[in-house]
Amino acid sequence: MNLENKVCIVTGAASGIGLAIARRYARAGARVAIADLNAGAAQVAADGINADIPGCAIPVTMDVTSEEQVEAGVAAVVAAWGRVDVLVSNAGIQIVNPVEAFAYADWKKMLAIHLDGAFLTSRAVLPRMYAQGGGAIIFMGSVHSKEASPLKSAYVTAKHGLLGLARVIAKEGGRKGVRTNVICPGFVRTPLVDRQIPEQAKELGISEDDVVKKVMLGQTVDGEFTTVEDVAEVALFFAAFESNALTGQSLIASHGWSME
Repeated sequence: MNLENKVCIVTGAASGIGLAIARRYARAGARVAIADLNAGAAQVAADGINADIPGCAIPVTMDVTSEEQVEAGVAAVVAAWGRVDVLVSNAGIQIVNPVEAFAYADWKKMLAIHLDGAFLTSRAVLPRMYAQGGGAIIFMGSVHSKEASPLKSAYVTAKHGLLGLARVIAKEGGRKGVRTNVICPGFVRTPLVDRQIPEQAKELGISEDDVVKKVMLGQTVDGEFTTVEDVAEVALFFAAFESNALTGQSLIASHGWSME
């Protein structure tokens, strides 16, 4: 599968899963906008991709919870490359706490980044995709789109919500050539996950080693983390698939932690 001459926007793409997807898309022939809250990191990421494949990446400063920044960022990509073929709504954070101790401000922040971000970026690209006759929208869900874990009320709620939003956009966009799907990774060893290990160890009263072996990987078939490259391959599959046969769906990549 390839994305030759496709224009792709990946949010939260300065590091982690988003950067791996951007790199994979570039290798598949795409032009990629590295959309990130951190302008400096977005520039570094784009420069790194361009060092290998010149001229295929640009940085875009974007707070996905800001209507103005999302609209301006998408407009900048269209101004540079004339269209938007693929959106990967990947930007996200994690905050862990039991429900009774979860600050309302943190709850709102989590839902804003994951859900508002997906809504705002989708709303910004859809008119362009409809006008050009099609496109693909991919949400970064999680196994927590299907399952629940202690301490993650906001995250689980947000990731479940992405399934509903994706299905609505799939229903609305199908006749206009827009496909919408959700990737549901298991635990991926990124800085976001690394920060959770001591937090969960403290809250659960167990060792950090037990958090990794029992909480994060205990239900996998092989005790292995999902990799950013694993997720990037799924993102390529969803982006390059060309018909409505695959829309409104979710795909779990979790080393068997969750199965359906």
